[in-house]
Amino acid sequence: MSDNTRAFLLGPLLKGVSRSFYLTMRILPAGMRDPIGLAYLLARAADTIADTSLVSPTRRLALLMAFRDEILGVSGDASTRDSLLRQLAAEVGTQQIQSDERTLLESLGPALDVLQQLGSPDRQAVREILTTLTSGMEFDLRTFPDENAGEIVALREAEALDRYTYLVAGCVGEFWTTMTYAHLPGTLRELPEVMLARGVRFGKALQMTNVLRDCGKDLRIGRCYLPLELLTPIGLTPQDLLGPDASQRARPVLDALLRRTLDHYREALAYTLAIPRGALRLRLASLWPIFIGLETLALLARNPAWLDPRQASKIQRNDVYRILAYSLTTVSWDSRIRNWAERLFAEIEASLRH
Repeated sequence: MSDNTRAFLLGPLLKGVSRSFYLTMRILPAGMRDPIGLAYLLARAADTIADTSLVSPTRRLALLMAFRDEILGVSGDASTRDSLLRQLAAEVGTQQIQSDERTLLESLGPALDVLQQLGSPDRQAVREILTTLTSGMEFDLRTFPDENAGEIVALREAEALDRYTYLVAGCVGEFWTTMTYAHLPGTLRELPEVMLARGVRFGKALQMTNVLRDCGKDLRIGRCYLPLELLTPIGLTPQDLLGPDASQRARPVLDALLRRTLDHYREALAYTLAIPRGALRLRLASLWPIFIGLETLALLARNPAWLDPRQASKIQRNDVYRILAYSLTTVSWDSRIRNWAERLFAEIEASLRH
């Protein structure tokens, strides 16, 4: 594979499919970019396979499992791999509205070649994170109904939600931390077990933000991530969450989950402050998702129609740029970072009603 192909995969293509994540990727220290960028590309491809609703859930699951086997190198058979890649391009790639998504599905052969070219520890770490992430996607496909079935299935317990957030995001915090210790030895101040645990909480914070922000949209494709354990005591069913007064009736659930999410963000903040002030790139890569996430939570906490997908709590692009700009003036100052975070924590907590 040519250097130009590798550069395209981890440059323009990654930028096209990763949106805001690409900003973080660009400021990472050089040694971390390739394994993290490649892991993102492969995960994004797997997620596209899992989410393409014009393909039946049963077929999506079969393709996802076969793709995972190729990532793990299970088959070791070139003809099997070529056949799968053709199927993915034809069955999934052709269904994509966005041209970058189609290009990604058509570029999986070169992406898998890049995986083989990584050093052994990085290759193993990428395979491990993809195994866990695809397990989360498998959970979705096995747990929830077809998007067009007209029914809603809810998670039963809060523990199931916590486990889900680990599978689809908490594990990313672990992977990120592993890459940091591998490529920037001596940088992190804390013991690996401390930072790995905080990294998990960091990822869970970001995923809980996504779950709460997208709850209204997910309900309309049959997925209720709000656990029955929290809904039933206040007399709600998943179907009730589609009603005109759902946001008000389910507000105690939102408040309870916002509190749990804020606890995760406090661990994410501790993670960031354990990065030395001189490691500016690494600090910024942690600061940006924290404060974009906290500002999203602040919108959610103030949103009286948080379950209406037409009124989703999403920060504007100008707000993202404001966060990026302000972070440059605070990144080296622990006290400023803490004050910034505490202001947002206090704002969110003041909006909680129950």
